[in-house]
Amino acid sequence: MTNPTEHTLPANSILESREGEFGCTVMDLRKLMELRSSDAIDHINIHYGGVTSLCSRLKTNPVEGLSGNPADLEKRKQVFGQNLIPPKKPKTFLELVWEALQDVTLIILEIAAIISLVLSFYRPPGGENEQCGLAVSSPEDEGEAEAGWIEGAAILFSVIIVVLVTAFNDWSKEKQFRGLQNRIEKEQKFSVIRNGHIIQLPVAEIVVGDIAQIKYGDLLPADGILIQGNDLKIDESSLTGESDHVKKSLERDPMLLSGTHVMEGSGRMVVTAVGINSQTGIIFTLLGASEGEEEEKKKKGKKQGVPENRNKAKTQDGVALEIQPLNSQEGIDSEEKEKKAAKLPKKEKSVLQGKLTRLAVQIGKAGLIMSAITVLILILYFVIDNFAIQRRPWLAECTPIYVQYFVKFFIIGVTVLVVAVPEGLPLAVTISLAYSVKKMMKDNNLVRHLDACETMGNATAICSDKTGTLTMNRMSVVQAYIGDTHYHQIPSPDDLVPKVLDLIVNGISINSAYTSKILPPEKEGGLPRQVGNKTECALLGFVSDLKQDYHAVRSEVPEEKLYKVYTFNSVRKSMSTVTEKPGGGYRMHSKGASEIILRKCNRILDKKGEAMPFKNKDRDEMVRTVIEPMACEGLRTLCIAYRDFNDGEPPWDNESEILTELTCIAVVGIEDPVRPEVPDAIAKCKRAGITVRMVTGDNINTARAIATKCGIVTPGDDFLCLEGKEFNRLIRNEKGEVEQEKLDEIWPKLRVLARSSPTDKHTLVKGIIDSTVGDQRQVVAVTGDGTNDGPALKKADVGFAMVSSSA
Repeated sequence: MTNPTEHTLPANSILESREGEFGCTVMDLRKLMELRSSDAIDHINIHYGGVTSLCSRLKTNPVEGLSGNPADLEKRKQVFGQNLIPPKKPKTFLELVWEALQDVTLIILEIAAIISLVLSFYRPPGGENEQCGLAVSSPEDEGEAEAGWIEGAAILFSVIIVVLVTAFNDWSKEKQFRGLQNRIEKEQKFSVIRNGHIIQLPVAEIVVGDIAQIKYGDLLPADGILIQGNDLKIDESSLTGESDHVKKSLERDPMLLSGTHVMEGSGRMVVTAVGINSQTGIIFTLLGASEGEEEEKKKKGKKQGVPENRNKAKTQDGVALEIQPLNSQEGIDSEEKEKKAAKLPKKEKSVLQGKLTRLAVQIGKAGLIMSAITVLILILYFVIDNFAIQRRPWLAECTPIYVQYFVKFFIIGVTVLVVAVPEGLPLAVTISLAYSVKKMMKDNNLVRHLDACETMGNATAICSDKTGTLTMNRMSVVQAYIGDTHYHQIPSPDDLVPKVLDLIVNGISINSAYTSKILPPEKEGGLPRQVGNKTECALLGFVSDLKQDYHAVRSEVPEEKLYKVYTFNSVRKSMSTVTEKPGGGYRMHSKGASEIILRKCNRILDKKGEAMPFKNKDRDEMVRTVIEPMACEGLRTLCIAYRDFNDGEPPWDNESEILTELTCIAVVGIEDPVRPEVPDAIAKCKRAGITVRMVTGDNINTARAIATKCGIVTPGDDFLCLEGKEFNRLIRNEKGEVEQEKLDEIWPKLRVLARSSPTDKHTLVKGIIDSTVGDQRQVVAVTGDGTNDGPALKKADVGFAMVSSSA
């Protein structure tokens, strides 16, 4: 098996001696991380004696973590590698110049300019001879001949300016993007335990042996093995393509892979592979190697392509085997892509580029035809005038003179061709696009390719994500139902009974992940920063709006004092935390989706804070008068409840018995507010003839309410608002294949697509682009946060990735 780190590490003898200091090598850990489920557990138990013994070999403490000694950290980086994947080598300025020279318009100009320059310096022999029918050339003709080189030189000069401006813009944008990428990488941090303290560490500083804390919503930065977990479920679809969440536990499957998302639960893991040795790093290495070999294939030619492909399979066999557990379908897909690559053009031109190329070719053809007709007419006129009308004989000594005439006719024809080709057009377009890029930079839009500006100008449809794009991605409580009163604004703390206020503050402060918190704004006058789960941050903000301090509650009840935690997951749709009461017994705080928690409530607090019976008819009335009106306004409703256990310790593992007989404290309505500038922007798009569609993973009621607030749909419009399941049912045939004809019946009226997956978004964008409905092809722009919108962003004619939308 080949090791990609061999080139970056010291000599083998030094490497072996350093690896000997630890109980396992890089290759041992790489082989271990290829295994899954029971195979991995057996391998850990047989070869390492369990996870605890593996931690001992890596010289780390499962509870305290690494000591943080700089010498130890540096040694680990040298032995096991850094948590960095080397970026793809950027194109040099000369390569960008060469790419700019491939434009069809510029090629026509270059050819015309070179021919014009060469012919301007041509001086054939000849003289004055009355028998040849020639007159002495005038001084004007001589002056014109001497200045003939200026036309060709001017064209070449304009070509050079266009190429340099285009190449410089591409180079500067690439540099800016790499700077932005480096900044994002430095800002990305992860919770790691070192010397017994939890610290936020930049992802690049994580080393093998670190003990990392993982929780719901995290993107794992390295490979690791689970040490302790609570209801942990991982989305491994980015690596395996498996859509179902994988349950992780010490008994079933403790292997955690980089690049995967934590969907439920929390836990701790020991880091076992970083950077190019992690599973994500191996894939990046393979992709980089295959790209390099494809370029070599193109250089060597088609004949050598087949044997080289066989060699590739042999030389990369080790890496290919490593990828197989991740995605066995990947090899088949890559072969299909290679077949398609031969048929498809290397790079699809933008709308304006396509128009300019067609115009240049048409002008070139017309100019060529006209210049050929001009040369033909001049030659015929000369031949007929001299040899037919004046009846002069063809004399041998006159041949050079005749040739000079014919060359002069050819120069006139080339002049006609050169004048026909608009040499200023590429320069004008390039300068205008470069100017638009600078203008967009002032609006915080970083444009990577010049042509994206003009493509956006031709857009006829925009498919936008909701969360963080149309909305602020800042959840906040805007309504509340407390003590038989529906507050349409945040109530004053004086309006609430102290007992109820205390229950609300404790229920929210304790029954939330302690990693969720509200921090002061970065800039004076800005909004407070929300760190962690957005819904929990909204509830903590509600506590602050009630003029209470959740920090004081958490100081009194630190995380270590929590007796039992039922973490949030998709099945429970709730979270509960149990604490011991000072006078004995237990109190459980619960929060979750209102329809789930209210079913488990048999009592509710009234205006005086007294618990009153809460029956089914009361619940139905509450749903009708409180929850449904909130949902119609696009609010997400959460219920806060509690339960006291005074008669001994109950069976905590029996959830159905524990999570029942709750007392409802309050129901709150949470909103992700629409960005203030969005309604005006959508109104401008409508006036410009651009159709805006919302494509989101949220539920249909919230999506429709937000779309109405934005102005995407207005009451009385004959437009469609569909969920992903219904959308797929309408556009697919019995075999599950998308039919363009069925899609063409749906998309013109579709305005909101809710509960949509990344595949649904991609299908919609592709369907609109490929549609033949209408006189012209639809130019589609996609805005999104760049994660679940990735496939749609890539497929669109132009994609806007919102950097700050999903924090």
